[in-house]
Amino acid sequence: MAVPAIEMPASGAVLSDGEVVRRVLEGDRSLFELLMRRYDQRAYRAARSILRDDAEAEDAMQEGWMQAWRRLRQLEDGESFAGWLVRITVNEALARLRHRRPLHDADGDDELAEVAGREDPESDAAARELAQVVEAAVDALPLAQRTAFVLREVDGLSTEETAAALGITAGAVKLRLHRARVAIRGALGDGAEAAPLAFRFEAPRCNRMVAAVLARIAAEP
Repeated sequence: MAVPAIEMPASGAVLSDGEVVRRVLEGDRSLFELLMRRYDQRAYRAARSILRDDAEAEDAMQEGWMQAWRRLRQLEDGESFAGWLVRITVNEALARLRHRRPLHDADGDDELAEVAGREDPESDAAARELAQVVEAAVDALPLAQRTAFVLREVDGLSTEETAAALGITAGAVKLRLHRARVAIRGALGDGAEAAPLAFRFEAPRCNRMVAAVLARIAAEP
């Protein structure tokens, strides 16, 4: 399915998330794509940090996008769309994790309950290899530490945004993040600085996600 182009304002001005939401609610469904392209990677990273599986994370984020679409009128004035979307996606991923996991596993049920294009091919390959090393180290973290690390260090959310997304206090985020940093630095040394390269959701996958969600939206009344 071809992804339709977004018609931007003639002035070339960048629409704020709030303005995009307002226009979508007024009937301009096509602008929902703009929100998806802005936050697909953030949603993917949130889901992937919990599920540790690329395909399942994509399924979870697709459902997260559909929930966001259906509940868009519930977004309060002044509330961050990005933070709201991450909370929805985290909850969807956690629900999937609860269904698939045994009653006890290495992450611990208590932790689950608490977590409510380059021009240089060689450089690109080296960066991807480094990202894969970081991803493996992150995947080895316990669930609570992993989610805090990905949202805070990989995706760059603030402590407060991370706390809101996970339904925990800022203090809990700081504690989990400290433990995660210690573990990651112990495993990678200076390589830990490459965290922002991890769990990228690049254009081909983004295009597929946008097409799939827009097709589902078009099929709804």
